[in-house]
Amino acid sequence: MTGTDIITAILLAGIFIAIVVYLLYWLYRLSSKDVAFVRTGFGGERVVINGGALVLPIIHTITPVGMRTLRIEVKRAGERSLITKNRMRVEVTAEFYLRVKPDAESVSLAAQTLGKRTMDSEQLKELVQGRFVDALSNMAAQMTMDEMQNRRGEYVKGVKAQVEGDLVRNGLELEA
Repeated sequence: MTGTDIITAILLAGIFIAIVVYLLYWLYRLSSKDVAFVRTGFGGERVVINGGALVLPIIHTITPVGMRTLRIEVKRAGERSLITKNRMRVEVTAEFYLRVKPDAESVSLAAQTLGKRTMDSEQLKELVQGRFVDALSNMAAQMTMDEMQNRRGEYVKGVKAQVEGDLVRNGLELEA
């Protein structure tokens, strides 16, 4: 083996390593603290919360799932205000803080049912606002206006109990 053969072997090894590193950089996707993803396609479903996965563009698709807490504000005023047990109209502004529960099953459910909507609070609001309004209305119908004011904690717990079941089926959890 001569000196030129050794140099050629080193250059070929260097080019090979550079190509492999470039391909890994191009094909390997990492999740971050605020965005997980679900890879589907060849090899089945893989949920990536903290880490990464090899994503081949032809045979895999990825669905990003936002892991941040999103604030959903629901306002009921005027003609759309809530009606209490004693037939009084109550104007309400409620804030709900939602996030995808940080486990593989919940991330998978959120990717399947909500898709990229978990990344934007306005798009998520369009989907869940009706459930929140129903829960607020149901609890308001069970209490008078004075009871709503004096027993605010019970009202909040009642709304939370009515909403949580639907949210869990979509991989979400209600923080507050």
